[in-house]
Formats: sequence, structure tokens, C-alpha cells
Amino acid sequence: MGPKVKGNPLYISVYLLIFSYAFGEFIFPKYNLLYLINLLGLLGMIISTVFFFSAFNLFKSYNENPRPKTDSNRLIKTGIFAYSRNPIYIAFVLFHLSMFLTFENVLYFLSALGLFFWINNFVIPAEEIYLKNKFGDEFDRYTLAVKRWLLF
Repeated sequence: MGPKVKGNPLYISVYLLIFSYAFGEFIFPKYNLLYLINLLGLLGMIISTVFFFSAFNLFKSYNENPRPKTDSNRLIKTGIFAYSRNPIYIAFVLFHLSMFLTFENVLYFLSALGLFFWINNFVIPAEEIYLKNKFGDEFDRYTLAVKRWLLF
């Protein structure tokens, strides 16, 4: 049995994107940003997509299931996982922030903050407890060598 995570971060992220679009485009005002910031948003969407598919392909190459509630047989420490323990979650949050920068919809920004809070405080701790129990010292060494997010 895998980690005891409540909810699927991919589904939650997609539901938040739909909600943010539906309410943010038609109800809440837009905040005009500089054109350069809009371009940074597009770049962020590209980077988040690269993060997501790089991590997803590593899961598949190791014959692991990327869903958080599934059992893990190996600890992935190569590729993008050598820089961040949670690149898929970074991709989700970065994509929401990039949507805000590109489309100037404040609900994308708020959903990015909420998604980050939920993932950081509820999803990742449950996964880390599971991985610590399953892999022991190997996981401890990995956590010392690689940050949870890219910078912290």
C-alpha cells in the first residue's frame, strides 16, 4: 500500500485550472501586466511542461506508477530527480503561476498558492513518511542531497 495521500494532485490541479478560468475570466477583473511578464509566463508554461514530462518519463522508465497513492519499488534519484524530489509538483504550481502571468487572471495566482500550500503541507509529508519507512537510510541520504523543491 502506498502513501496515505488524500486526493490526486493532478486532478486537483486540473480542477483548479478549470475553476480559475471559469470564474476568473468572467467575474474577477484582470490585472494588466507588462508584455515581457506575459512572455515570462509562456516560458514558465514551457518549463513546467518539460519538468512534468521529464519526471513522468523517468517514472515509466523505472516501471513505477507516478500516482501518489501507489506502492514504490525503487527510489528515483536520477535525471530531474537529482535536482528536486518533487518535479511534478513543481510543474503543477509553476504552470498555475505561468497561467497567471500570461492571462492576467488573479484566480490562477490564488490557485497556485493554494495548490502549493496543500501539496507542501499534506501530500509531500505523507509521501515522505511512506518513503522513509520503505527505503530508510537511502531516502535519508537522498533528502540530504536533494531539496524538496528546487530552492528549498
